[in-house]
Amino acid sequence: MNSHTFENFDPARVPSPCFVVDAAAVEANLQLLHRVQEASGAKVLAALKAFAMAELGPLTARYLSGTCASGLHEARFGHEEVGGEVHVFAAAYPEKDLRTILEIADHVVFNSFPQWHRFRDLALAAQARRPQLRFGLRINPEHSEGTVPIYDPCAPGSRLGIPRGRFDGEVLDGISGLHFHTLCEQDFAPLDRTLAVVEREFGHLFGRLEWLNFGGGHHITRPGYDVDALIARIRAFREKHGLEVYLEPGEAVAIRTGVLVAEVLDVMHTDRAQAILDTSATCHMPDTLEMPYRADIRGAGEPGQKVHTYRLGGTTCLAGDVIGDYSFDAPLEAGERLVFDDMAHYTMVKTTTFNGTPLPAIALWDSRSDTLRVVREFGYDAFRDRLG
Repeated sequence: MNSHTFENFDPARVPSPCFVVDAAAVEANLQLLHRVQEASGAKVLAALKAFAMAELGPLTARYLSGTCASGLHEARFGHEEVGGEVHVFAAAYPEKDLRTILEIADHVVFNSFPQWHRFRDLALAAQARRPQLRFGLRINPEHSEGTVPIYDPCAPGSRLGIPRGRFDGEVLDGISGLHFHTLCEQDFAPLDRTLAVVEREFGHLFGRLEWLNFGGGHHITRPGYDVDALIARIRAFREKHGLEVYLEPGEAVAIRTGVLVAEVLDVMHTDRAQAILDTSATCHMPDTLEMPYRADIRGAGEPGQKVHTYRLGGTTCLAGDVIGDYSFDAPLEAGERLVFDDMAHYTMVKTTTFNGTPLPAIALWDSRSDTLRVVREFGYDAFRDRLG
């Protein structure tokens, strides 16, 4: 398993379905990110869009410089539950949200010149009250390193970031930094290539700036990532350009730290063997439908690899609510528990109650002490109150 601390975890210890997060594994990731921060001189921020667990806010604050948010609610979470610096980027800001953001954020990044022009006076008035407040623009280097178009901010037609040509004739008064985010689950080399493009296309602006944000998508805590090369590149960049550097890893905070426990509700045979689980692709692991992405299951193999192959599906009425085809050493039975691997990032933050499907419970485990606590369980109220 990628979440190796769960290799012998007993799924019967928690309700089903349930996300279980190992605090020890999260801390190990944070320690590595802290090492990058200390050795490179960059400031590392936890991207809340990937993982936002209030119970671990104080732990995150112990190792990182703060958080980055995609809007008002994440900004409030970072401000109230984690602390440190709060950086915010949104594709566009509603004025009512921005007014609150300007009172709690440290960096606010705009996605277009029209948004900056519209809110410039409002932003500068907030800065007069809070001198630490800084404003930036997201750039699109038009250099694609992504392999899946839906997750590639530099794909043709992207709405994210300002291309180089749009800077011609613009005055940057009030802007102190630039932000780019072009990666998704990638190693150092794609960042190195992207940064070279940014330096070539936008380097003429660096002399009037204070900082550059390298965004997220860096798989820093994945085994094999060239951490030393990242540290050296950041140090060289800072020494050459005199700019503060920010990194915004999200998945790197939570990869290999959690699982999703699910239970087999029924086993049936149509044109193939099928098992219906109390979890759902569309409600609890939507990346299996969007990416495409295949979730790993402890002890399971590819179709036909082991003796018994099943198509696993959820309980919703969506015909395509299919998690995938898996094989097992023994036949599946109703009541049996399955453990989906590496399920802390981009899962808990994406769950829905479509069809009235219950949200998975959330449990916090510490593999060092074997202490386990169910942090929250969701009932009917979570579905009812969502739509008022």
